Amino acid sequence: MAPQIAVCGPADCTPQEERDAREVGRLLAERGAIVLCGGYGGVMAAVAAGARAAGGTVVGILSGGDRAGACPDLTVAIPTGLGQGRNVLLVTAADAVIVVGGSWGTLSELAHAMRRGNVPVVQLGGWRVLDADGREPPGVRHAAGPADAVRLALD
Repeated sequence: MAPQIAVCGPADCTPQEERDAREVGRLLAERGAIVLCGGYGGVMAAVAAGARAAGGTVVGILSGGDRAGACPDLTVAIPTGLGQGRNVLLVTAADAVIVVGGSWGTLSELAHAMRRGNVPVVQLGGWRVLDADGREPPGVRHAAGPADAVRLALD
């Protein structure tokens, strides 16, 4: 079975985050991974476009109860009606999670993925979480760029 890699990131992303997500999608597709995402705009649309352009499969786990507003590059759109609760479903379905950029929803996806404790979680840019002593908690793998993020997720 092909690896399922969730790519999480904000709907309102920077141009750099959009470029990074598109490249992550392309590289994942070229490695034969199925890309999972939230299925809407921003990082989600960019990763879907990158994967689809490379002939990959992209599954959108939608927060809404129908496919309205889903990005056009999805292969499969799964409406959940769960609102932000779909974040748990998204990261639970994944063999690894790549986070591109940062937002409150993206932070919740990172946190849920880390709570699973048994999948790689890779961060490319975005927010940094610090403990009370100002240190990063262990576990999140930080990538230098899209190729590094894909390598850390799949290897």
